[in-house]
Amino acid sequence: MHTRAHNGLDLLETRLRQDLSWLELPSKPWMINKTNAGKPVIEVAVIGAGMAGLTAGTALSLLGIHPVLFDRAAEGYEGPWVTTARMETLRSPKQLTGPALGLPALTFRAWFEAQFGDQAWTNLDKIPRMQWMEYLRWYRKVTKLEIRNEHLILEVNPREDQLVELLVQHPKGIEKILARRVIIASGRDGLGGPSLPDFAYKIPPQLRAHSSDPLDYHSLKGKRVGVIGAGASAMDSAATALECGAKSVDMLIRRADLPRVNKGKGAGNPGLTHGHLDLPDAWKWRLRHYINAQQVPPPRGSTLRVSKHANARFNLGCPIDEITINPDGSLAILTPKGIFELDFLIFATGFKIDWLARPEYAVIAKHLRTWGDRYQHEAGLADRELQDSPDLGANFDLREKNPGQCPGLERIHVFCYPAALSHGTVSGDIPAISDGAKRLAQGIVSLFYQEDIADHFEKIQNFSEPELMGDEWSAAPPPQTLK
Repeated sequence: MHTRAHNGLDLLETRLRQDLSWLELPSKPWMINKTNAGKPVIEVAVIGAGMAGLTAGTALSLLGIHPVLFDRAAEGYEGPWVTTARMETLRSPKQLTGPALGLPALTFRAWFEAQFGDQAWTNLDKIPRMQWMEYLRWYRKVTKLEIRNEHLILEVNPREDQLVELLVQHPKGIEKILARRVIIASGRDGLGGPSLPDFAYKIPPQLRAHSSDPLDYHSLKGKRVGVIGAGASAMDSAATALECGAKSVDMLIRRADLPRVNKGKGAGNPGLTHGHLDLPDAWKWRLRHYINAQQVPPPRGSTLRVSKHANARFNLGCPIDEITINPDGSLAILTPKGIFELDFLIFATGFKIDWLARPEYAVIAKHLRTWGDRYQHEAGLADRELQDSPDLGANFDLREKNPGQCPGLERIHVFCYPAALSHGTVSGDIPAISDGAKRLAQGIVSLFYQEDIADHFEKIQNFSEPELMGDEWSAAPPPQTLK
């Protein structure tokens, strides 16, 4: 257990304020205030106040834009970290700067060392999940973003008058809010939901869960549990069930072996971060499909967390052929390796992109253009995730499938994992999220300036701060004519 320094964070926050002052950040206010029917219009509404929302919001605020972030969770519980995530530590290396936006005093390392010291940092292996949430709570505090918690977005409606209308439910009722632009930063499942095979729906809901569901794992004590999948979430779910007293856990793994190499990690470099956006479509598709097909191995620590239990079994080459319900209410899982008798089944089967599954996007779902609309992939490279990914512009903006059918759609920007095919992995994962947020913020700044150029030109014309007072020189007399 680390000993926490009492005034370490106070000193760090002083340092952060000094750094911002030296860099003249945030920028001075420059935006043109907009109203509609006498009510103020939000400059940028951000849906989600987890890591991506915080980073995007801070990047905007540093450039003089005032975003408002909306999150359905209570304050301090944004994102999955203390709700549905079950890993002990992050898989990302501790030294990654993550959402710091180039500010050393805003990094996790600065936050950690300010409290626990240099030696504790040296001794730290991976970042504990709960501690990462503590850091994000501090990040929120020092960036001073306007965040409205317990605000659920019910509808997102782009309009023809350069505004996006949001219908928002909060503790005081339902409110209609107007914003000039909207950023969707709602996490891994924010543009769809859990990906479940068809046979999952034949199982009574009380006998199954997805790994992302808010499940009380203590309810699995004494039960025979099955976990479908072998990724990070599968290991985390299996380990949590075992630690909460499950009688046994059978991991049902379709592959004959677990992937060993994280190809995505091998792809990470500044070239990918800054160059993916400008790659030809064929290369974008080929790269993302290869990484998807190779699959990401579960972290070593997460796998050992499962295998150390004698009642954990790794069943490889074990796809599900059929599931039946026994007379006693248990599950009979038929596989090539035999029949597994189970009391509960956890699907660690990832997420899907499905705008129609999100009622808040019902108005725009049928109008947005996907990569399936944009690109015909090469033979043998079919990939449902890539096909369903939104086809985004250079500013993470949505595009219309049929131009003119949904005016204002381009005012909605996607800053979560499904942006990866268009922009690379700069919007959902820790390594390059600051680069993505800066790209997004700079793009939105440019768009606002273009839209308001007449107003800005008028402000330039009306600018009257003198630099010379008129008493700095004396006019020379006329030259004398020489004779």
